[in-house]
Amino acid sequence: MAVYTFPDVFFWIQNLPPISDWTPTSGFMNLRLCSSSSSSQLSLNLTITRSLQSLKLSLAIFADLKIPVTLWTSKPFKPNTNTKAMKLLDESTTSNVLVNFIEAILHYGSNKNSPSLKFPKLDSISNFPDIFNLSFLTLFFLVIMYEAPEDLRIGCVITIKKHLLDSDSREASKLLMKLLGSNLEELWMRSVNLAITNSMVELRTVNQSSCKTPCPLFSRAFSTFELWKVQLYCPVIAMDVEKCNNHRADERLQFSLRYHQLEGVLQFNYKVTVQDQWVDIVVSTDNIRCDVVKLVNDKLLRGRGIGAGEKHFPSRISLELTPTLQNQVLSLSVSKSSENPRREIGVDKSIEASLEPKSALGLRVSAGESATVSLKPWKFEESMVGYSANLNWFLHDGINGKEVFSSKPSKCALLNPRSWFKDRYSSAHRPFTRQGGIIFAGDAYGDSVLWKVDKGALGKTMEWEIRGWIWLTYWPNKHKTFYTETRKFEFKETLHLQIG
Repeated sequence: MAVYTFPDVFFWIQNLPPISDWTPTSGFMNLRLCSSSSSSQLSLNLTITRSLQSLKLSLAIFADLKIPVTLWTSKPFKPNTNTKAMKLLDESTTSNVLVNFIEAILHYGSNKNSPSLKFPKLDSISNFPDIFNLSFLTLFFLVIMYEAPEDLRIGCVITIKKHLLDSDSREASKLLMKLLGSNLEELWMRSVNLAITNSMVELRTVNQSSCKTPCPLFSRAFSTFELWKVQLYCPVIAMDVEKCNNHRADERLQFSLRYHQLEGVLQFNYKVTVQDQWVDIVVSTDNIRCDVVKLVNDKLLRGRGIGAGEKHFPSRISLELTPTLQNQVLSLSVSKSSENPRREIGVDKSIEASLEPKSALGLRVSAGESATVSLKPWKFEESMVGYSANLNWFLHDGINGKEVFSSKPSKCALLNPRSWFKDRYSSAHRPFTRQGGIIFAGDAYGDSVLWKVDKGALGKTMEWEIRGWIWLTYWPNKHKTFYTETRKFEFKETLHLQIG
């Protein structure tokens, strides 16, 4: 069976014949993009059409059915008017077509007020054809998901998703995200992950089973100016369920939990100091940020779900930093000792009395005693395994001190409106930001790790691998339910460091 390869749309457009060579009767060029899994006669095609009135061109994606159905149309654009030009589109028009793709992708997200797009000149953008093709492939995936007939949608979504998540597309995504900037990157990922969430819901409904997206996580890393930075995104529905109680979430709760995604930013400062006999490499935490962000608007979350307040929260973060070549590493040290914190225990005693006319004495007396334990909700630990430095943040239950990611609250706690995890986004003692995420800054978690490296490494670039695991937990916020669960995902990125 032949392996399906998505066509090179950039190459196809750039190598179309001049307008003068188009036949007067046709006025368009056609490219097949994807066929139905049930019938090769049903397909999704891309056309470029010439308008006879304005002499402008436009791209369109259409379903080639008995009666063709147009699913998406670009804004009109001018062809190259230079008669000696070898390409149908000049650089400016090609850039405008790319911007049109990106605007259409952002339009499928829940935020309709996207900032304006500006790109540098094309000759300064490396791998521009890959970025162009990736943008069109992403748009095509969203168009299939939201506009295509069911016969074409399911088969094509599975096929296109594989290409969207292969290594070439992921590398092109990293280049495109750098061009977009952080604000547009977040909007792009929310739009794409909303479509991935919808596709997984549909596939699970059709297959009546759990359907995982291959490699659903998007992450990228870069190293510059004594800074390491990793950005990552993952729809909650695509994370592995690690722990779940025996209760079932009702349909509206499932909707609210499903339509969120994890967004994370990990930043580390590093410093290289040359000593007499060796080189010190010190890495410290700058900022760790994890947010659980809604993928649809509040109106939809209230209508079909139970609001944006019922969502997962970060309960553990574990990071591992490892030099990939260790022949010149001499030692690894951490700067934070294991904590043995004092526990502040308070005991409250109370006596209650009430009149009971029907009793023999006419008086009822009860005594009670309660103990409170003061604990810091987030605990940070450093450890070492060989030359790997492990950084761990654990969220603890404010009542019994247990780690949240590996435990579950009692039924009494789930019903108790005064439990610490109730109203967790508005309480003054909340362990999260008001938006439901966490930020660990260097002033609170700035303890560093130090590698001593042989002086022979001077002038070389060393490679580090960062692996990470993030756990998200759901305990009810305001909704009355016994359902709880914890999800987890893993990522891996490569970082670089210039010695000397």
